[in-house]
Amino acid sequence: MADQINSLEDLKGAVDTSTLAEGSDAVTLEEVTREPVRDDLGRSYATGKRKDAVARVWIKPGSGKVTVNGKEMDKYFARPVLQMILRQPFQITDREGQFDVMATVKGGGLSGQAGAVKHGISKALQLYEPSLRGALKAAGFLTRDSRVVERKKYGRAKARKSFQFSKR
Repeated sequence: MADQINSLEDLKGAVDTSTLAEGSDAVTLEEVTREPVRDDLGRSYATGKRKDAVARVWIKPGSGKVTVNGKEMDKYFARPVLQMILRQPFQITDREGQFDVMATVKGGGLSGQAGAVKHGISKALQLYEPSLRGALKAAGFLTRDSRVVERKKYGRAKARKSFQFSKR
C-alpha cells in the first residue's frame, strides 16, 4: 500500500486509459464534475415535495427576497419555525441573502408546504451551484422525506385503532 491515492490528481494518473476498451463503462473525471443548470434568465428550477405538498421553486441571484404563492415569506408562513425551515438550506451553504426565491406550493398543510419549499430550494441551489451538493446532501436536504399519513383500513376505526372488543 505504498502508492496510496490522496487526491483526484493522483486518481487521474492511477488509471491507465490505454488498456480501457472503447465503449466501456469506465467513469472519467470529466463525467464526475457537474455543470450548473440555469435557464435563459439565469435561474435554476427544482420541484420539492413533502407529505401531500408539491412546491415549484425558482432561485436567482438577488437580495434574499423569498416569495411563496405571490406573498412574502413572513406573510405566507407566519410561524417563525416555518420561516426557519425555509432558511436552513441557505444557512448550511453560507448563502444567506444572496438568492431570490420564487415558489408556488399546492396541497398539504403549512408544515408540509414549508418542507416542500425547503426541499425545492435545496435541489435548486445544488443545480445552480453544483459545489454545494456535498453540504446539502450531508445535511439531508436533498432526500425527499417520504413519510405520509397512513391510510385507514377497512374493519378498523382509524389507521391502526380497532373497534372495542366484546367477548359476549
